[in-house]
Amino acid sequence: MPSRCHGVFWSLPIGGRRRGCILPPTIVTPVADMPHSPADKKKALTRVRRMRGQLDALERALEEGADCAPVLQQLAAVRGAVNGLMSEILESHLREEFAHPASTPAQREAGIDAAVALVRSYLK
Repeated sequence: MPSRCHGVFWSLPIGGRRRGCILPPTIVTPVADMPHSPADKKKALTRVRRMRGQLDALERALEEGADCAPVLQQLAAVRGAVNGLMSEILESHLREEFAHPASTPAQREAGIDAAVALVRSYLK
């Protein structure tokens, strides 16, 4: 049964898992990949490149034996950047997931279960 997680399709049993993606116990209808528009994609990629730059700076600081305070500050910046991007993509996914009403109560419940699983994995 084809299932989608962030634009990638797999054939898995109902309720299966793949690379940390939790699939609802129903067939997921294919939708556009995230981010949804070219502008959103460009914005997300810019943020990822900025994070890569922050990680490179962190690596250099560690190699040079920098003091702990600047290293901790850089770690906090990286964590904030990752959390910001994750929250933005999670919000986009939830808005798309719940933009159209489910046709059956079982599909609605499956969508809610999938959303709860995503939020739980985000909060870990």
